[in-house]
Amino acid sequence: MANVLTNLAADIYKAADMVGRELVGFIPSVTINGDATTRAAKGDTIRSFVTRAVTVSSSFAPSMTIPEGTDQTIDTKTMTLDTYASVQIPWTGEDMKHVNNGNGFETIYGDQIRQAIRAICNTVETSVWQTAYKGASRAIGTAGTTPFATTHNDLASLRKILADNGCPMDGQVTLAMNTAAGVNMRNLTQLQKANEAGGTELLRQGTLLDLQGIMVKESAAPVALTAGTGASYVTSGSTAAGVTDIALVTGTGTVLAGDVVTFAADSTNKYVVNTGVTAPGTISLGAPGARVVIATANALTVGSAYTPNMAFHRSAIELGIRAPAMPNGGDAAVDLMTVQDPHSGLVFEIAAYKGYMKSMFEVRCVYGSKAWKSNHIATLMG
Repeated sequence: MANVLTNLAADIYKAADMVGRELVGFIPSVTINGDATTRAAKGDTIRSFVTRAVTVSSSFAPSMTIPEGTDQTIDTKTMTLDTYASVQIPWTGEDMKHVNNGNGFETIYGDQIRQAIRAICNTVETSVWQTAYKGASRAIGTAGTTPFATTHNDLASLRKILADNGCPMDGQVTLAMNTAAGVNMRNLTQLQKANEAGGTELLRQGTLLDLQGIMVKESAAPVALTAGTGASYVTSGSTAAGVTDIALVTGTGTVLAGDVVTFAADSTNKYVVNTGVTAPGTISLGAPGARVVIATANALTVGSAYTPNMAFHRSAIELGIRAPAMPNGGDAAVDLMTVQDPHSGLVFEIAAYKGYMKSMFEVRCVYGSKAWKSNHIATLMG
């Protein structure tokens, strides 16, 4: 196999080190399952085992016989590597000859690799953001209003949701927000004053420091969503606290995954829909589900369009990414190279193919993401 890519390795790694023009906040904050040595096929499944909540016994009976114990059910959750990402870069011999009379093939080729990695990275970042907002538990904030206009108190409210849900507040919780929220936070006077903020990093470098035990990051992914059109839906039957599936009747329109909904019986909580409906049917709220009893025939209201800024624990969301599967003996590629993007941690494969008086370079991967623990994901509406 010819070392086609080896001679271009310096340009490839230089290009990989220059990605990140758009802000990436979700990818480095989730669990990355990115083995650079193992390939995967589109549609491959990754499994995870989940234990259920248990009942605490309040009594015991002394005996010479050891108790049997209470049987427990272990649930299985799956994640699928369901998306193939590829950027193909064709070059003819004449093209290479022409550009070598100017800036040179290596320089332009390196720029093309940089743009390919940048594009795939942005695509994956958006995918992880979508996984996060469709898998959240509850929400705070006002739809259509950028947070942190006057205070950073919303962080304390996000922390309360996560803490009440049992999320570990162990330094691995991130708020990934858009730059509009970032502007508001940077403009907060109390964070710019060194004597109040405890440092000059924000004032001098624009660095967003951890607040309320939450790492604060920015991302280019969060944009305004279109809310579902659901109207006049009411609940069918009484829903107990802790239940996630709620049957809706009599209404019309859509309730979409990611919609923030409220119930007439609960004026406190804004619930995030994980599985929606297009007609009367059953929606699923993010765990831990209803916080109070929701009586039968209780009205549901679908919230307005909003921008989901997301707070989550690293372990709540997993991103799986691999080089695509190859047939036995390989394909027509004359050279292959695996490159890990140092900014996001993503692993890409670069392949070189030779044709008739033409070459083609491809940057590619297969990936998928999953919200394993809705309890540990909360939405800050903007």
